[in-house]
Amino acid sequence: MTMTGEDRTAAHAGPWWWVRRRSAALDVSLAVVSAAECGAEGVPFARDAGIPVVVGILFGVLAGSVLLLRRKWPIAVVLVAIAITPAQMGFLMGVVGLYTLSAAELPRRIIVALAGMSMVGTMIVTFLRVRQDMARGDLTLGDWFEPFASITTSLGLTAPPVLLGLYVGARRRLMESLRERADSLERELQLLAERAEERAEWARGEERTRIARDMHDVVAHRVSLMVVHAAALQAVARKDPEKAVRNAALVGDMGRQALTELREMLGVLRSGEGVARDPDPVPLAAVGVAAAAAASRAAAEDGVGEGPCLSELDELIGQSAAAGMVVDLSVEGEGRSYGQEIERTAYRVVQEALTNVHKHAAGAKTYVRLAHRRSEIAMQVENEPPPEPSSASGARLPSGGNGLLGMRERVVALGGVFVSGPTDAGGFRVSAVIPAVVAAV
Repeated sequence: MTMTGEDRTAAHAGPWWWVRRRSAALDVSLAVVSAAECGAEGVPFARDAGIPVVVGILFGVLAGSVLLLRRKWPIAVVLVAIAITPAQMGFLMGVVGLYTLSAAELPRRIIVALAGMSMVGTMIVTFLRVRQDMARGDLTLGDWFEPFASITTSLGLTAPPVLLGLYVGARRRLMESLRERADSLERELQLLAERAEERAEWARGEERTRIARDMHDVVAHRVSLMVVHAAALQAVARKDPEKAVRNAALVGDMGRQALTELREMLGVLRSGEGVARDPDPVPLAAVGVAAAAAASRAAAEDGVGEGPCLSELDELIGQSAAAGMVVDLSVEGEGRSYGQEIERTAYRVVQEALTNVHKHAAGAKTYVRLAHRRSEIAMQVENEPPPEPSSASGARLPSGGNGLLGMRERVVALGGVFVSGPTDAGGFRVSAVIPAVVAAV
């Protein structure tokens, strides 16, 4: 599992100012070695300075122990190393201090200034010591050796730790930047995954709503007509056998039409089963979107589930007329072809409006008006009050069921306007206007 920067800091918290315990152990070890080195070098320093040896040793141990603070105060460590350079002690502390100073996030001018001071101090001390050795006769080289030895020694003790510290500091900052970037990408991926899941859930909800609307349109209209014809068949079965036969044939035809439309819808749904049963560990969000996409592709390629169109409007009205409803159809403007979704929606609005008349105002005369305009198509279904008062009472109230809600959702989804409600005469009116060209969302 990937950890953020805060998690890593909390997981490796060390004592005091150290981030990790192993860093504290390393600094303590370096401080002990530096203190031992400075303590040993304090013996000749005490003899040369004419002070007690114990004092020189204590001074060296105290100065060398300052290396313990190299991560907290690297500038102080380098300054102490420069200060004790004339006493010819603290070489380890100077090297480690310069490395720590260069690796720290400090301004370059401070690093250059302190590195230059350390190099100059080492150069002077080395030059004086070589000259003293040559004066005592310990060295018999030429005069060129003094500057050569002082320059090479100062560069050897200063340049490598500074360059290494600069490299390590730059690499550390790069790794920290990459780590922060990885944490940021991980958070973004989590947000994207959550949004994808939300979009998939929304898509599944929209698909469920669409399927519910289609099922309602198919079942409610066909079954309502079948119930009307069945009632008529029961009424005329003994009086008029020929009419009863015709009504029975109509009931059979409507039942077969309803089954055909239901099979088409189920075929579209089954086209997405292969995606849902894929054994690969695909995320749930991707499965939902892929299933919806597969179903849409199958419907588009096979022509399954295209639904009815305006050319079938005469047949729809004929079925209602055969059920005993008096329907008056009027068409304004020159008919033309529209998009599949527009024609299906217009057909479903008229179909559901007629279904509501069958349910709530049986026997009422109904007017269906269709208007082809330049940039839109308008439809209106209005029925008069039913002949029986019991039915009229139901027609005076606007329906709050799934039928009107489904019609409104279909029309609004295409950018149209839907209005429904009772008329002053006691009937009911359903009106819808749909743009001829649906704008892409």
